[in-house]
Amino acid sequence: MRQTFDETTSPAFGGEHTPLIRAAMARQALDGFLIPHEDEHQNEYLPAANDRLAWATGFTGSAGAAVILKDRAAIFVDGRYTLQVRAQVDESLYEVRDLVEGGVPAYLRDAAKAGWTIGYDARLHSPEALERLRAAAARAGAVLKAVETNPLDEAWGRGRPAQPVAPVVPHPLKYAGEDSASKRARVGKALAEEGAQAAVLTAPASIAWLFNIRGGDVIRSPLPLAQAILDADGTARLFLDPAKVTPELPAWLGNGVRLETPGDLAAALADLKGRTVLVDPAQTSAWYFEALKDAGAAPMRASDPCALPRACKNAVEIEGARRAHVRDGAALSSFLHWVGTQAQEALPDELAIVAKLEAFREATGALKDLSFDTIAGAGPNGAIVHYRPTTRTSRRVEPGSLLLVDSGAQYLDGTTDVTRTVAIGEPSAEMAERFTLVLRGHLALARVRFCEGTTGSALDALARAPLWSAGLDYDHGTGHGVGSYLGVHEGPQRIAKMPNSVALAPGMIVSNEPGYYKTGAYGIRIETLQVVTPPSQIPGGERPMLGFETLTLAPIDRRLVVRDLLNAEEREQLDAYHARVLAEVGPLVSADVAAWLQEVCAPI
Repeated sequence: MRQTFDETTSPAFGGEHTPLIRAAMARQALDGFLIPHEDEHQNEYLPAANDRLAWATGFTGSAGAAVILKDRAAIFVDGRYTLQVRAQVDESLYEVRDLVEGGVPAYLRDAAKAGWTIGYDARLHSPEALERLRAAAARAGAVLKAVETNPLDEAWGRGRPAQPVAPVVPHPLKYAGEDSASKRARVGKALAEEGAQAAVLTAPASIAWLFNIRGGDVIRSPLPLAQAILDADGTARLFLDPAKVTPELPAWLGNGVRLETPGDLAAALADLKGRTVLVDPAQTSAWYFEALKDAGAAPMRASDPCALPRACKNAVEIEGARRAHVRDGAALSSFLHWVGTQAQEALPDELAIVAKLEAFREATGALKDLSFDTIAGAGPNGAIVHYRPTTRTSRRVEPGSLLLVDSGAQYLDGTTDVTRTVAIGEPSAEMAERFTLVLRGHLALARVRFCEGTTGSALDALARAPLWSAGLDYDHGTGHGVGSYLGVHEGPQRIAKMPNSVALAPGMIVSNEPGYYKTGAYGIRIETLQVVTPPSQIPGGERPMLGFETLTLAPIDRRLVVRDLLNAEEREQLDAYHARVLAEVGPLVSADVAAWLQEVCAPI
């Protein structure tokens, strides 16, 4: 299993490592330094060698940033991590601030001083982010300066893990559904229509999708760290560390792809002189824009040309997702049977729960990896939205509490992500009432029909409305895109309060995961994945409407459902879902699990 910092970080990291970073800053005459969570590929989940924010501060969340000034420091997280950050970071060294409300720009305006020089690594920041940061520093009378050597990397020194070199392998057509030459021609044609002659690609998911390859450089995701240049004629140059190149790869890529090394990248960018080159300013670091300008190319700021076609799964990928979710549903149902029977008596701790679930998935014989580190929150730990148990934090489940388990798997034919909240012993009336409010929002989002051009932002309120009516809410998005044996978080679509300009389209897979979290007590989340279905006519309607097909198949804890809070339509919908679980998953599990499923999937 690839190394992560989750087991080893602690609040002591700041005290140990921040002085080393400040010393390296002083050697470069820097008064401050910016530390984003993202790496050179703008990844959300990072290989250990690139997890700079964790090494500097101890914080292991998937979103955040830090600013180290010579006289103070701050760390920035969003609403998902407000509890986790205080458990992992020394607050005597790092002021905890909101990543979204004001964020790093507001801090720079307040904390930087006139005449100060704030360093940044151009490989780690998008140009859009840098523009906001540069303007904020200027308002304080400070300047931002790109560093030649990252002072954090210098401070990390010999203790830093090596860069990953996982083998890059073909992803067969029986799973991909479209060959790479066809994808490259399709994307290349779109480039030409936008007026670009080439595109620079640095997002690992786009590279994996475009070339039908998979790797293992990124934690919990089968992604290769690489770069590519795609020409409008569909030919491409792929820059891979030679240590990652497997014997079958060159023939798989074919004559239309030139395989080169990362050392060739600078010269390849220089070859683009005089050409219009599409680069995504949200996905590609500022370094590439500067390199293209220096080469005499004309960077065109536009969205990653692979993002939208990658998000709209083809028929083969959708059918693969269905198979993966039935298989995963059998493992999940076996796990939930264990939680509902043996674990109710044995009262295991969170780490034992995580290990048990992974064992059930391993038993399928098809598991390639988890799609993220399993979240198993017992009691108050369930209120920490992206909590992950460690030996330091793991707690046992207790009677009268809730257990929240958010987990997922990577299979060759699909990626899964599912959350179930389970009662341990007898739940309180409040727990059941709030679980039912979450369930009502979840059901509303699962059954909605909507017209073409609708974005996820327009649907988000459906999942929140039952909670809002009780004066409650949750501080995370309601849905994210999911890849096809790729990243468990995938854009450009999402379902959230935050405005999104990308319309939901047939083939997109999104999560449906409303929740409720009572700090210090318990957390509730219900999550399934669903795929957008093509528009079809509603009897008596005038316009065809899109909808969702639910993919995830695992029982919802009926002990937490207050039947009288559900209307007739909602009760019928829940019963129909459980009937599907029983019909599709029941034949794949052992006799005792099948008998248990008959009981827990009975009509409400």
